Amino acid sequence: MPQSVPSLPRRAARVLRTSLFAQVACALVIGVVVGRLWPHAGTAVQPLGDGFVRLIKAMIAPLVFCVVVAGITKAGDLKAFGRIGLKALLWFEVATTVALVVGLLAGNLAGPGVGMNVDPSKLDASAVADKTGGGSLPSTGDFILHSLPDSAVGAFAENSLLQVLVLACLVGAALLHLGNTKVPAILPAIEQGQEVVFAVVGFIMKLAPLAVFGATAHLVGEYGLGALSTYGKLIGVCYAVAVVFLVLLGLAMKAVTGLSLWKFVRYTREELLLALGTASSETVMPRMMQKLRHAGCRDDAVGLVLPTGYSFNLDGASIYLSIGTLFIAQAVGVDLSLGQQITVVIVLMLTSKGMAGVPGSAFLALSATASALGVIPAGAVALLLGVDRIMDAMRVSTNLLGNCVAVFVVSRWEGALDMTKAKKVLGGEIPFVPEEDRDEPVKSPELAKPQDSKSAAESVG
Repeated sequence: MPQSVPSLPRRAARVLRTSLFAQVACALVIGVVVGRLWPHAGTAVQPLGDGFVRLIKAMIAPLVFCVVVAGITKAGDLKAFGRIGLKALLWFEVATTVALVVGLLAGNLAGPGVGMNVDPSKLDASAVADKTGGGSLPSTGDFILHSLPDSAVGAFAENSLLQVLVLACLVGAALLHLGNTKVPAILPAIEQGQEVVFAVVGFIMKLAPLAVFGATAHLVGEYGLGALSTYGKLIGVCYAVAVVFLVLLGLAMKAVTGLSLWKFVRYTREELLLALGTASSETVMPRMMQKLRHAGCRDDAVGLVLPTGYSFNLDGASIYLSIGTLFIAQAVGVDLSLGQQITVVIVLMLTSKGMAGVPGSAFLALSATASALGVIPAGAVALLLGVDRIMDAMRVSTNLLGNCVAVFVVSRWEGALDMTKAKKVLGGEIPFVPEEDRDEPVKSPELAKPQDSKSAAESVG
């Protein structure tokens, strides 16, 4: 008899049970509804999102350490690792500069702040200080110095990715120097530790729908949808520029690697939706590392380029900062000359590198830019307080995709990309299976030995 076709509700239930993308999408919609109808309830469930982010962040430092050390030792060439780092920094600088320039061009053409005629003396400058906690962006010297760990334990305790990267590079170099004969047990232990971390991440990822629900309900409940009308033009310009930049990024990726950014977006749709729902790209870093490795990028390239990009390649933030600077200047009636706009690019190129992990970093960077120009009142930065959170989706998605494209480009540039596998994976021919779900039991040397016919028969019997 022909098999009966499952009913639509039954198929929908099965998809919802097995697809993380469907679960996160539903949680996103429910979060918007709850936040809109019951704002106080939306604010009350914020800990669901915050707790998920904390759990994922706890796993990032050990994961990056294990992946980088294993990548260096497997590649067997420290010079190649150094070349990957230099090429990554070069790509980061070009990408962020393009993002800043495109943002300025769009801000000049669209004029999102023109006609607002805001009196800066009536703005509450103290609100910006509350947002930033009275902090400041580190200088270039402080940023470099802070990237060097003064405590091996402290680097992990503070979750400082750059310090963990430095430690991982030193340990990887030491393992290459000593060789397998002197430390034969270290690398297998690191690889096994990596598997444990991925397994823990797999457990945490099951909570992703709850996290997206909590974060979305809180965002809508606390900030509402009123900013969409007040800052509609600014929001539209920022998101439109982000789309244009991603198109340019896709063209660059196609030219260098021959791979499609759109296919990569489909391949990582679950992670992208989770990052949008939680307004944090760090929540998906572990899974993105898995997917990039599965897509043919070598371990050392993934382990170095992706985490470094979180500090050096903030493309979405660069777009927001450049358009935001023009917006506040136009809103208070200040016409920036070409020379002053070039100054904006230079200042933001420097300040954006120290933004990662600093509370209210966007406002600190905007305040630093306003001070450098000397013609924009510092209090005018407060104009963006009402729209900053709405820009998170644009910043997170653009930053994340920009870093992933950087991994592909640098891997291809260094010859660390398996093109055949990459095309098959992005084309859907090779499905992705999380590393924690793969059935690859580790056998001891004794178990790995071939059995004689008698023992084999006994084991079968």
